[in-house]
Amino acid sequence: MTKIAPKTLAKKIIKIAWEKKAEDIVLLDLKKVSSMTDYFLICSAGSGVQARVIAESILEGLDESKTLSHVEGLEGAHWILIDCFGVVVHIFLPEVREFYGLERLWGDAPRQEFPDGI
Repeated sequence: MTKIAPKTLAKKIIKIAWEKKAEDIVLLDLKKVSSMTDYFLICSAGSGVQARVIAESILEGLDESKTLSHVEGLEGAHWILIDCFGVVVHIFLPEVREFYGLERLWGDAPRQEFPDGI
């Protein structure tokens, strides 16, 4: 089984999310601040329907047997989490993203923004 590098996987997911009109895409590099994962990929969706579309497109674009651990929040679609081992994707509605403030909690992690996609 070939394992995809976390940074390569993150870029693939960013491209998919951008194509589905995800907003405020941010990649936090957690390698030096946490042992739980290498990257958090955080983005916003304008509605629950859009959040589900983004998540489902990411899932379709991944080779699940090699990269996917589990998914949470698809039903409610306020905060969808896709655990891809080295990359944990968080798709938020804007008000939920603001409330939980993952970017503030992980403020010491190097941050990369993608206003124009990859």
